[in-house]
Amino acid sequence: MEGDQLGSWETGGRSPRLATVDLLCQYYTCTPFDLGLGSPGTPINGSGVLPVNESTAISEPGEDRLVPPQLRDHLDAARHSTDRTLAQGSLAGGQLDLLEERLLLMRQEYLHTPPAMMLAQLLLELAEVEGHSTERQTTSVQIRLTEMTAVLATLIADSLMKLGDDRRSRGWYETARHAAEESGNQELRARVRAQAAMLPYYYGPLNAAVSLSREARLMTKHRPSATAAFAAAAEARALAQQGNAADAEARIREARTIYDRMPPSPDDDAFGFPWRRFLLYMSGAYTALGQGSRARKVQEEALALYPARTGIDPALLRLEAAICLAHERSATEACQLAAQTYLQVPEEHRTSILGVRARRVIEELPGVNGRTRAAMELRELLELPRGSM
Repeated sequence: MEGDQLGSWETGGRSPRLATVDLLCQYYTCTPFDLGLGSPGTPINGSGVLPVNESTAISEPGEDRLVPPQLRDHLDAARHSTDRTLAQGSLAGGQLDLLEERLLLMRQEYLHTPPAMMLAQLLLELAEVEGHSTERQTTSVQIRLTEMTAVLATLIADSLMKLGDDRRSRGWYETARHAAEESGNQELRARVRAQAAMLPYYYGPLNAAVSLSREARLMTKHRPSATAAFAAAAEARALAQQGNAADAEARIREARTIYDRMPPSPDDDAFGFPWRRFLLYMSGAYTALGQGSRARKVQEEALALYPARTGIDPALLRLEAAICLAHERSATEACQLAAQTYLQVPEEHRTSILGVRARRVIEELPGVNGRTRAAMELRELLELPRGSM
């Protein structure tokens, strides 16, 4: 959302959509009148977004630590509203271009913005896109809006996955797949599936990660694209984690062949697949296969390619280096590297997904190594509540 848009609302030059007003009220916990966008007594839920009663909402253990309270309930209402819009079935070209420009900016910001902060921006943008989708549009415009919905829903799902809210993340991935199917864009359909494979890779079940990434790979029909390379690399990593070494090696070779043939991919776009991301997936595959020397080589190369301002990928690479040490029975060194990596990540990025990978280090320690002092200290560190470190 840009300053000139807000200024236009404040001066009465334009009126925001009711869905957008609802989102702003939910986010700031206020009324439309408080925002200068309504008269006294105007209800918050004026646009029909379903209110969620906190006393009857489903509560999950530790949920208050996953997503900011002001967003938690609204995430579900926004997704259900989006699904209803997709089930229904004219924006000016310049307006559509501006929407796509804003979406591209969000895809760039996503790479370094903490997931909880990103959720608020994504939901506001989704409300704008959804508002246009409910109006009568030409077929070509409706397709572009549906593609935007698929991208936004995918980024929301990714953010929730990082925060450890796997139930809501799964729901948003389903919404993203629904939108991608409606768009008819084969590349987008494959991309959303490849992205969705990350959730079962980190949180299980692994066979779902293999299935989703394989579906994505087959959809690309071996065309040399970023999505094709991403899907093959994701399948290789999941197969390696399953212990299927032969098929994992085959997918590794295929992913590398595709990557060498595909056009250059931007390194500042969440929907790109630059070389450093390719190396991250190779690190996961080699680490799971127990090929420590190959894993270290790609880890070191990848770490040198990340900018200073980035997300959690470098931490994931270092945690995989710690897993390699665990495989080599260097228990103390492995746990110390994992603890150091975890603590060095800024708190706003130190989300549940990092805890999952750090615990993996302990799980990979053979025999009694899991009961060493270093392992116990790492376990205690990971059990501390957020904000206490």
